[in-house]
Amino acid sequence: MSKTHFGFTQVDAGDKARRVRGVFDSVAPRYDVMNDVMSVGLHRLWKRFAVDVARVRPGHRVLDVAGGTGDMTRLLLDRVGPEGRVWLTDINGPMLATGRDRLADAGRLVPVVRCDAETLPFPDAAFDCVCVAFGLRNMTHKEMALAEFRRVLAPAGRLVVLEFSRVWKPLEKIYDFYSFSVLPRIGKAIARDADSYRYLAESIRMHPDQETLAALMRQAGFGGVEYFNLSAGVVAVHRGWAS
Repeated sequence: MSKTHFGFTQVDAGDKARRVRGVFDSVAPRYDVMNDVMSVGLHRLWKRFAVDVARVRPGHRVLDVAGGTGDMTRLLLDRVGPEGRVWLTDINGPMLATGRDRLADAGRLVPVVRCDAETLPFPDAAFDCVCVAFGLRNMTHKEMALAEFRRVLAPAGRLVVLEFSRVWKPLEKIYDFYSFSVLPRIGKAIARDADSYRYLAESIRMHPDQETLAALMRQAGFGGVEYFNLSAGVVAVHRGWAS
């Protein structure tokens, strides 16, 4: 059986999805609080920037992949208007249920689908935009996921990926100290789970850097690929166009 990484640990490729689900099962109840604390609230600005980059307009059909608790879905709904539609998907049941319930509580009813991004249950050319925020790095076969995103996009549709990336080199030591010493302690104090946030730090280091991810998107058939560094490269927004 082929191997892949789960953080810094090598695991069977078929076992990674189960392990990732376990991480998010554990952190789901405190996920949004932890996001606010560990990013000092910046994740909300990053997501708004990604939605701006997506250029979603009224009437568009949008797929929010690995949408978790629904932050991106809410922002996208504001852009597509009543004549458009946003589908919320995630592989993790508790995360998806949290997002569905929060959207329903806000009076926003959307299609909710539990699925694997590497085998999307949607027809070809079904969407004008595919967004994935902080989910791509957890996917076992990123090339397969990118190919699926390309398949379900209509011609001239856009893929937008918001993900942790490679920080500006002069800040690496400070960022490493925060990631491996401070972040797990915050996770233990707030989410009562240091190990899941240690995995988070490790998964960021194993994720392709800005140029490598751009190359993977081009290989998957996307044109006009570009990326925008935010917060000195802590995160990056990649955008590509379906031809």
